[in-house]
Amino acid sequence: MWGPNGDLGTRVGAGARREEDSIGEGEYTAINSVLDQINSCLDHLEKNDHLHARLQELLESNWQTRLEFQQQLGETPSDASL
Repeated sequence: MWGPNGDLGTRVGAGARREEDSIGEGEYTAINSVLDQINSCLDHLEKNDHLHARLQELLESNWQTRLEFQQQLGETPSDASL
């Protein structure tokens, strides 16, 4: 078992455990639940980042297509109205 302050270099024997340091099943269940919620939030953020990147690519593609159409029509980008 690791030290009472979470020190990786300090080992503590099972007999040296204090009563208030012990974690019961309920606490593990609560910790697991919180970690699952954090994981879910991170997954959601990752999906949003991917969606944002795809929408940015679409926007840039549409701007490029618009410029190409303007060039084909003989207009300059500053001549065209939005």
